[in-house]
Amino acid sequence: MHLPTSFRTVALVAAAGLAAATLTTTAHAEDAKAAAEDRAPTAAPGDVLSSEPSAFHPLPGQPTHTKAWKIHYRSTTAKGAPNTVSGTVIVPQDGRTGPRPLITYAVGTVGVGDHCAPSAGFPRGTTMEANLIQQLTLRGWAVAVTDYEGLGTPGDHTYTVGRAEGQAVLDAARAAIRLPEAGLSKDSPVGIMGYSQGGQASSWAAELHGSYAPDLKVKGTATGGVPGDLQKVAAFNDGSYGSGLIFMAAIGQNAAFPELKLESYLNPAGKALIGALRNSCVADGAVLGSFKRIKDMTVKNPLDQPDWQQRLRESQVGTRAPDAPVYLYHALGDELIPYGVGQQVRKDWCARKANVEWHTVPIGEHVTGVITQSPLAAQWLAERFAGKSAKGNC
Repeated sequence: MHLPTSFRTVALVAAAGLAAATLTTTAHAEDAKAAAEDRAPTAAPGDVLSSEPSAFHPLPGQPTHTKAWKIHYRSTTAKGAPNTVSGTVIVPQDGRTGPRPLITYAVGTVGVGDHCAPSAGFPRGTTMEANLIQQLTLRGWAVAVTDYEGLGTPGDHTYTVGRAEGQAVLDAARAAIRLPEAGLSKDSPVGIMGYSQGGQASSWAAELHGSYAPDLKVKGTATGGVPGDLQKVAAFNDGSYGSGLIFMAAIGQNAAFPELKLESYLNPAGKALIGALRNSCVADGAVLGSFKRIKDMTVKNPLDQPDWQQRLRESQVGTRAPDAPVYLYHALGDELIPYGVGQQVRKDWCARKANVEWHTVPIGEHVTGVITQSPLAAQWLAERFAGKSAKGNC
């Protein structure tokens, strides 16, 4: 069976990370989680509930001249209830004084097992997008990286639930600013950045900023490979090598909305697959779920049901205009998220008078899209931080 280069690369890198991972959790970390959960209901969104020193390594042992903290912070579920989310705050140790820009960074799919969380991989040098994040710290920018709801905290990860993701991204920025050790300011300029799942999360954060977190000084959002329409993405991947993403998304939607009753739709093969995916990262999850069809894992297709369709529509990107400029990009040959889905996000935002700079990545596919565009997206954000006006191309 031949898999595209990007898929093999993701699998090999993530598998290396899994080999280095440990599932052992210290008593101190468990106590911190428990304390954070106790404080969450009375805290404000973005309040730091607990923090402890961590480390940021793009590769095992690689020095980065940064300080990092693992945090638990208050955020909000898709239904509006208080929750606790974990994440990491990374600050360059470059001697800079005064306010520095802050990027709130949304990672792409890592899986739904707790040990897949970015905060778990940064100290070991196994988080896949850490090299891209290092491009930002080398510019002297602080970076907040959310683990998202349920990834490293109790409950299933609400994978692909746009509102929950977007709120977690915005609250990670608030938490970084409120973390005294980070040395940031409430006036720090903020950029939002993400790709793939992170493209959905960063796009939602951009759309929610004005209503949910207007206190953040957001200067712009760089987002790409956006799965703006989950129903179209599911139809595209059903039965392909990307079909594992569909089943992970089903876990995520069910985590946010238990009334969807995912288990009631699964046949024995489907229950076994979902059970395995709940403890898997992207590499093994992709292999486990590849070339599976929804019809072969279910007694009835949940995506044909009105309640599932409604919840998926609720995560659609493009229903409101971001209030700050956007750098939006998508690979023409994207084999996981159709190019047309990204184009539709552009059309919808432009129709709502958003300031959008759109870029087609003409060569490459899903993974190479973010690798080639990340430096350009970072430079675009640097221009926003410098006060230069953004010129959209709607």
